[in-house]
Amino acid sequence: MTLFRGRAAPENQVHDFHPPISRSGLYWVVDAPRTDLTVTPDGRSAMLRLTQVEVIDQPGWPKPDADAQPARMEINIRWTATDEPVEIDDPAKQFRFRGWKAKSELEARVEVPSIGFTWKSDPIETSHANFAIIGEEANGKYYSS
Repeated sequence: MTLFRGRAAPENQVHDFHPPISRSGLYWVVDAPRTDLTVTPDGRSAMLRLTQVEVIDQPGWPKPDADAQPARMEINIRWTATDEPVEIDDPAKQFRFRGWKAKSELEARVEVPSIGFTWKSDPIETSHANFAIIGEEANGKYYSS
């Protein structure tokens, strides 16, 4: 998550929160306990609640030598299906998705204890994304299953 002062432009970037690169080399990925994601039995809505996620604040990112401060992040994301189905099947890319267009809402909070910085978004009820999808995906070796 990147925070800007004023217009969203590189020169206005004041914070950039992201997980550090893992030992395996994965980037922008965090482990989440299964209990953090709840999906309704019909698969048409889901809620992800991540709390106390250890991230770094690297305001100078993407500069390779940018300073980084330990930080914490909390995120709540809610997806709710519309009645518009979505189906993508691309055998050449071994990718399939079946589901629905969805409404997505998010709220977040970040904290950089070393500098006493805290930021909180507006409540989830006031948030919305113009595009999201929810459903089931298969790719790679799972494509033919």
